[in-house]
Amino acid sequence: MGELGAHYAVGKFGRFIPVRLRTHTDITNGLKTVCEENGIKYGAVVFGIGSIRQLTYQVLAPKPETKLGAGYTDPQVLPGPIEVVSMHGVIFQSEDGQTLLHLHGTFSDKEGKVYGGHIVAGGNPVLATLDAVIAEVTDAEIIRQMDEDVGMPVVTPQGFFAKMK
Repeated sequence: MGELGAHYAVGKFGRFIPVRLRTHTDITNGLKTVCEENGIKYGAVVFGIGSIRQLTYQVLAPKPETKLGAGYTDPQVLPGPIEVVSMHGVIFQSEDGQTLLHLHGTFSDKEGKVYGGHIVAGGNPVLATLDAVIAEVTDAEIIRQMDEDVGMPVVTPQGFFAKMK
């Protein structure tokens, strides 16, 4: 069993970028493009609200064959219109330098039924608008790396003041 505690790095907030994604723009791909165009490698999607044409998401489910005994389901698609009640996530780099986003959200359908989970890139086109704020993190890095304790790649803060406690 691995160490208990938290892996963290001390950084600062840099720029804040208010964003409005337009109709038909995929949430993840649209926010990733904004990050890349503005040189943001590490940060957070502080919040997001709006509407989408369909919801493509994954939830955690039992998977006895995995190291943790759980994992994401196959993508599920919910036809819209869908309200984005709340959305947030982390902006990080892969080990080979690609900008990636890990987004989660809470959503409601036309009957007010609530759904939540991991947002799947490429499957969530904006209906009218998606309003979000991106917060840049500086003086620390966030890299997705393999974690042998959990048997999958996870975001790992790094930097001069990085610690494991």
